[in-house]
Amino acid sequence: MSEDVILAIDQGTTNTKAVLVSGDGSIHGEASVRVPLSFPAPGWVESDGRAIWDTVQEAIEGSLGETGGARVAAIAVANQRESVLAWDRRTGDPLGPCISWQCRRTAPYCDALRDRGLEDNVRALTGLGLDPLFSASKARWLLDRIEDAEDRGRRGDLCIGTVDSWIVWNLTAGQSFVTDLTNASRTQLLDLDRRRWDDGLLDLFGVPIEALPEVRGSSARLGLTHAIGSLPAGRPIAAMIGDSHAALFGHGAPPPGTVKVTYGTGSSVMTPLVERVAAEGLSATIAWSMERQQRDPDPAVVYALEGNITATGAALEWLARLLALPGGESELAQLAATVADSDGVYLVPAFAGLGAPHWDPEARGLVSGLTRGTSRAHLALAGFESIAFQVRDVVEVLRSSAPTAPAMLIADGGAMQSDLLAQVQADIVHLPVMRSRSGNVAALGAAYLAGLAVGFWDSLDDIRRLPRSFDRFEPGDGAEARERGYLGWRAALARARGRLDRSHPVGVEG
Repeated sequence: MSEDVILAIDQGTTNTKAVLVSGDGSIHGEASVRVPLSFPAPGWVESDGRAIWDTVQEAIEGSLGETGGARVAAIAVANQRESVLAWDRRTGDPLGPCISWQCRRTAPYCDALRDRGLEDNVRALTGLGLDPLFSASKARWLLDRIEDAEDRGRRGDLCIGTVDSWIVWNLTAGQSFVTDLTNASRTQLLDLDRRRWDDGLLDLFGVPIEALPEVRGSSARLGLTHAIGSLPAGRPIAAMIGDSHAALFGHGAPPPGTVKVTYGTGSSVMTPLVERVAAEGLSATIAWSMERQQRDPDPAVVYALEGNITATGAALEWLARLLALPGGESELAQLAATVADSDGVYLVPAFAGLGAPHWDPEARGLVSGLTRGTSRAHLALAGFESIAFQVRDVVEVLRSSAPTAPAMLIADGGAMQSDLLAQVQADIVHLPVMRSRSGNVAALGAAYLAGLAVGFWDSLDDIRRLPRSFDRFEPGDGAEARERGYLGWRAALARARGRLDRSHPVGVEG
């Protein structure tokens, strides 16, 4: 007998997953496909929109091949955020690359806006500082390189969207051009309080509103599929949400006071809020939103504070390559575990500047504290500590800014599968770390939102009752020594930022 499932597409920076979720919250089938990335110039990162869509189709086909006749009740999309592309509305052909969230090509453009004194106004409207991470400057870069872009955009002949919009456009054969509030809140074109595209921001970045998608809730009926391989036509697309937000919801839509950290290529540190709160060095954003009726003009919204760290898992990947470890990050963890401490060695992985809470694009990576006695193992452990120290920097701002003090960290993501990192993180942040045993938290969060939209689950209480398993790591005997190490981290951070003053405070300059 066939079983109804939610098909959740989790389109990430380096992989696209398709995950089938049953009514009891279990995984019925899954598939993952690698996403090719290009690095055409120093600091530039991009991909091909067609290639992204190919990976989506391949992942869907792979997951459905494992179902044994399961029926897809609804589709959900979670996606890498801030990455943006443009395409022809008539043909669906991309009009340039998909510029990755990691890409720094628009740093001079953002600097010019900052020099004009515009950052405070942009932050007040959007909750975001001026930085190449966010989508608006990337959209402007694409428009500058498309012939007659302004006229074509105003005529509605081209589309500019984040990856969620691109996927749903293709799933519906161009019938739905939509985004959700979480993704829109990361574009720097959305008024965060009014939750709509802002005319002043559109004028500032030169983006025609006619080229932008309709903004909808994260949990909503967004369109119907056309037939794609084994996926039949007419299946409702019922959720779209940025991947970090989906991971937060995937932990059971937790209440304020919860801090969720997703450890990926970079890391997202996010805490849900009842209402918008500003914090120096962090971003105000929308955690998720739910339409109570079709095209609800005022969907229920949960806000969040977030710190985006640029290089965490990327630092481990770089170190494993530098140390020529064929086993990659797992072998790096084994090497790091052979020493009790890093012997005063610090790695600051500012490969393309620093993200939250420092927001210093001029910072550069460094290794400090080397002596004749430094070993490969000391450097390996310094890599894991660099992740935990960066998360601590963000948590310190949350402690002073969020209405509810953090009580624990809920952790997910590939890098956090290391027991070593989990324990180091608990020691450095002085909080219990609850590590999810699921490798599909973002996909589950998106699936939950889609299921709520189509009646697969009836309420948030149903979602919270679904089984979840965690490994718990308490601050241990190494916490005191690592607290002393945090002072050394602050000194190394100051050097990476071109400053030698060890008293430099967290997150107030950048």
